[in-house]
Amino acid sequence: MKEINKKEIVKMLLNQNIDEQSEEELLDMLVDNPISVDVDKKEEENMTLGDKVADKLTKFAGSWKFIISFSLFLIGWIILNGVLLSKAIDPFPFILLNLVLSCVAAIQAPIIMMSQNRQAKKDTLRNQNDYKTDLKTELIIEELHDKIDEILARQKKMEKTIDELKNKLQ
Repeated sequence: MKEINKKEIVKMLLNQNIDEQSEEELLDMLVDNPISVDVDKKEEENMTLGDKVADKLTKFAGSWKFIISFSLFLIGWIILNGVLLSKAIDPFPFILLNLVLSCVAAIQAPIIMMSQNRQAKKDTLRNQNDYKTDLKTELIIEELHDKIDEILARQKKMEKTIDELKNKLQ
């Protein structure tokens, strides 16, 4: 497998044509430029009215408040039309209620799917952002590791020089 050098990684990460700059300048540029993006805020700025309505409907339709209220509506409908009214609007087997439930499901399902698709896009953007941030962190840590190795090498060289000077003085 071909090993990718830092310059190529930074180019991929930044999606810019930066051939003329040195590796050190690229790393400085990487450190100075923010990569993290608030995906939720960015997505919120681009939301249409329909997107906002779909999200609110999805949030409500997936709540206990909706389940309980809709269950109470169904029970009320059945009691009203099955027991209390002599001339029921929708007598047993509640064909009108079935039609209403089918219409609600037919409208609700695509709206919920629209909201889920948008959430999936946000998750993808969030994952890409996390990858870029992790890659940036890895590059910075690698650069720091190289600098520490260089410092240690210089320190060993200085210790060797000091030991040589001590031996000459004795």
